[in-house]
Amino acid sequence: MGGFFSAQAANAAEEGESAVTAVHSSGEWTQYWQSHSQTNKLMVIDFSATWCGPCRFMEPAFRAMADQYTEAVFLKIDVDELPDVSRQWKVQAMPTFVLVRGGQEVGRIVGARKDELEKQIKGLLAM
Repeated sequence: MGGFFSAQAANAAEEGESAVTAVHSSGEWTQYWQSHSQTNKLMVIDFSATWCGPCRFMEPAFRAMADQYTEAVFLKIDVDELPDVSRQWKVQAMPTFVLVRGGQEVGRIVGARKDELEKQIKGLLAM
């Protein structure tokens, strides 16, 4: 359980990178989803776009949360790069943060609302 995520986190830590993993292909997404949907670990997905001002505003806060809440998995998906995944999650505005546990959506924040995002993450991790 969690082997794929653990290897990714270890690689990121060794390279001094953020704990946020950018997903760039449908294949990568499928691999993450299959690995995660069978666990009870919280996954926080940031649906954003490079041209989106509020998305750029949220980036440092999202990275800080990923570094702080290491018991959760933080993914970033560019809606222009993976439109099928964005449609699957019914993303209509950016940024949209979808919180998932056990294969089910357990929370959603639309917009650059970092305090609300952190509040939901903390609450879900406390459960």
